[in-house]
Amino acid sequence: MRFSISTAYLPLTELPALAAAADRLGYDAMAVPDHVVDLETLQTPYPYTRDGARRWDHDAAWPDPWVLVGALAAVTTRLRFFTSVYVPALRNPFQVAKSVGTAAVLSGNRVALGIGIGWCREEFELLGQDFSTRGKRTDEALALMEQLWQPGWTEFEGTHYAAPRLVMEPTPTARIPVYVGGLSEVAMRRAARHDGWVGDLYTVEEAAGHAATLARMREEAGNERDFSFITALTDAFLPEQFAAAEERGVTDVMTMPWAYYHGLDVGLEQKLDGMERFAADVLRPLGIAPGTTTPEM
Repeated sequence: MRFSISTAYLPLTELPALAAAADRLGYDAMAVPDHVVDLETLQTPYPYTRDGARRWDHDAAWPDPWVLVGALAAVTTRLRFFTSVYVPALRNPFQVAKSVGTAAVLSGNRVALGIGIGWCREEFELLGQDFSTRGKRTDEALALMEQLWQPGWTEFEGTHYAAPRLVMEPTPTARIPVYVGGLSEVAMRRAARHDGWVGDLYTVEEAAGHAATLARMREEAGNERDFSFITALTDAFLPEQFAAAEERGVTDVMTMPWAYYHGLDVGLEQKLDGMERFAADVLRPLGIAPGTTTPEM
């Protein structure tokens, strides 16, 4: 079991200190969400709440994920970073490949690309991107980016994107894992073809059901690569509960550990204290030592 710190809606100035603490205490990664803008009025309902309302206030920070990863990689040595989730179809895939590849190089290959197809039609329209083709464009963009991250010359010919013979440097020296978010069958089958799935807030039982579905889809797709099942758990608090979730297929838990001790709306000092206490109460009993992410043998 690995644990990631969610950076959603946190003050930007706190993130370097939280990253340094996570690096030291044995957390595996930081999860970085993505929106370009937060529009005041939307017709598109937010898909992850029952009433369609957004979970955040308009003053919530949405830093550029790859600028943020570059900054946090500079104050850490082993902590990984993944997006939860980034929307490639909002952007030009060549620019996405450049940003992600540069972050991978600067961080020493500590980057994974978590993607979604996007839910906010108005944001797509603002950025001049077609909302109706976002799924097909995402699949094609991922194929293109994998080519662009290879050393040497490459060419690409697709329905939506094409590349003449070109080279893009710097080139990552290790493969960048791709995780996929989304609950639809199409999204889960997309995840099953790649390296992992990024979920939302679920009970252990709900997460186990999704893990079983993804295991079946991965088998159907013939995907034998290591696979990360990443989600937040609403009913796991104790080491034995997290261990039970791992037995049911959950490999990674996103969390804000201070919430268990102080609540969510707290200052930096309480956040750091919560991270320390969660490391002592959960990570250590699970065998995760300081400065590592895996159980001691």
